Parts: sequence; C-alpha cells; structure tokens
Amino acid sequence: MKVNVIGGELSQEEISQYVSRAESINKGKVIDEMTLRPDGDYIDIEYHFAPANFERIRRITGYLVGTLDRFNNAKRAEVGDRVKHSVA
Repeated sequence: MKVNVIGGELSQEEISQYVSRAESINKGKVIDEMTLRPDGDYIDIEYHFAPANFERIRRITGYLVGTLDRFNNAKRAEVGDRVKHSVA
C-alpha cells in the first residue's frame, strides 16, 4: 500500500495507526493507496481501493451459477441446447 502525507508531517507510528484502522474498517477490501492530509487537530483521510475481482453469475436452468463445473451431464446438455436470442 502506498501512503502519501500531504501538507504536514506524521510519525511512522501515526501512519501505521491510520493504516491499521483503515484496514479494520474496510475488511474484505484491499486499500491500494491512502492519502493523509494533516490540518491542525484534524486529518483528512482518502482511500483508493484496488479493483475487486468479479465473478460473472448467470441464471441457467433455474440455478444461479458462476461456472458449469458442478453440473451433471444432463444439465450441461440442457445448457448446450438453449436457444440464444440476439438483441436487435
């Protein structure tokens, strides 16, 4: 993670505390970059998150699935027999 301190100075211990707090608040997200702007008694904090992986989910034969790896042969054949409609 890249940490920028703009407009002031912070000790490494303070920066570590802000990073730790940000990670605990944003569980499940990866913080790519953090900008800290000291302003008197306050600090403006700006996060930039890393892009999240997205798995495509489709409704196939009445089931919400991401992949067909758990389908049996009959369900796979049903998927293969589907009529795909185009949008004009």
